Amino acid sequence: MEKIEIRVIGKENADDIRIKNEPFALFGRMIPHYEGGKWSYSVEKTEEQWDIFPDENYDFEAMEKEYVFIGAYDGDVCVGLAIFQRQWHKYLYLYDLKVNGAYRGKKIATRMLEEAESFAKNAGYRGIWTVGQDNNLGACLFYINNGFRIGGLDTEVYNGTKLEGKADIHFYKDI
Repeated sequence: MEKIEIRVIGKENADDIRIKNEPFALFGRMIPHYEGGKWSYSVEKTEEQWDIFPDENYDFEAMEKEYVFIGAYDGDVCVGLAIFQRQWHKYLYLYDLKVNGAYRGKKIATRMLEEAESFAKNAGYRGIWTVGQDNNLGACLFYINNGFRIGGLDTEVYNGTKLEGKADIHFYKDI
């Protein structure tokens, strides 16, 4: 693997925001607990299965005013993408984060978050926040291991959908 470069994606490489989604392992659930004004969590392991999100059809021109795109590049090939949405409050929202399967486990997502932290700090944000599905233990632990803390739980968001029974955990990181 060559040296991976992390950089903001601009108009000159706008098509790179259409990086394909790849399968990821589901192997457990994060169970948040709120007691005494503090969040903690436990982990429930499950039999491993694989999932994949549908590919998005992001439109750079329609999104560029409201979003910031950060890419991870192996030469000229975009192998990772982090999309951040500008917010009215003091936390920049991590809207999407993905790394090509062959490049996972190499701290690329962490490096994209670090680049976003620099952007957020310079733009006057207090930090970054995001949402992880409780049954995507790998993603939830990734956020915790990268300095995020649990800030809330939404148990209603998927009611009436094919995802009923899942919940969203809100993660926050101050910078």
